[in-house]
Amino acid sequence: MAIPVIFDTDLGDDIDDVWALAMLLRSPELAPQLILTAYRDTEARAKIAAKALAIANRADIPIGIGLRGEPKPEAMAQYPWAADYDLGRYPGRIYADGVQAMIDFVRASPEPITLIAIAPTPNIAEALRRAPDIAGRIHYVGMQGSVYRGYQGSPEPSAEWNVVADIASCQKTFAAPWKSMTITPLDSCGVVQLNAEEYRVIANSADPLMRAVVEGYRIWLRGTPDTVSSILYDTVAVFLAYSRRWLKMETLRLLVDDKGYTRIHPQGQPMAVAVGWFDLPAYRAYLVKRLLGEV
Repeated sequence: MAIPVIFDTDLGDDIDDVWALAMLLRSPELAPQLILTAYRDTEARAKIAAKALAIANRADIPIGIGLRGEPKPEAMAQYPWAADYDLGRYPGRIYADGVQAMIDFVRASPEPITLIAIAPTPNIAEALRRAPDIAGRIHYVGMQGSVYRGYQGSPEPSAEWNVVADIASCQKTFAAPWKSMTITPLDSCGVVQLNAEEYRVIANSADPLMRAVVEGYRIWLRGTPDTVSSILYDTVAVFLAYSRRWLKMETLRLLVDDKGYTRIHPQGQPMAVAVGWFDLPAYRAYLVKRLLGEV
């Protein structure tokens, strides 16, 4: 039986969210219940989600508009891809209060929900504020943090974007009593990039969803040649929702400090942390086939 999933995403900025959404849609192990847009201009992000879902013929999946910030679609590199998409045309349901929709889905589900969180976490902190009881019914899987290694494989940890963008909400998220908590920090997700040969397979595909991903990627690149993929951080969170194959896992107690660093600390919540790879090339090969619907 497929795992019920809520997908919290800030798609529209870094293109990896769209790759992760495509992976989610191609994963039969997962049953998306809600796509929840997160951070700043959440309505503009909902247009990107709606256009992608419509192309994938997945309008059965509702979209929730997360906590609204200042409307600045022009600040989102991928927004031109969906600028002319009318949300009113989306055949599926759209929830104006996406946070409440998340709470309602969790409470109504006969089994625990897996929350895949690949964005800054204001939606999640607000859901916990409104309904603290939901934490015990959620398996949390997040792309946040940096434990041993930082951006570009740096030996020094980084203040990772999804954390530092809203430190207070991430502190609440990391302290919540989830049914379980798993994260992919930069240590594992920050090294996932398709090489030229792997990317060419995706770029040359006639699959409508892959064509949409590549089209959005080329807009996001703003003229830079697309010879390889960007770093596909968020795909690892989708993968961790149903598998830990090829990943090095450690159980660590982590908390978020006031500068946005994820620290090992005795008062931190215990969680499963993907700290590296046993076989990264195997994951990349799998990712290509999964995106194409071949595995």
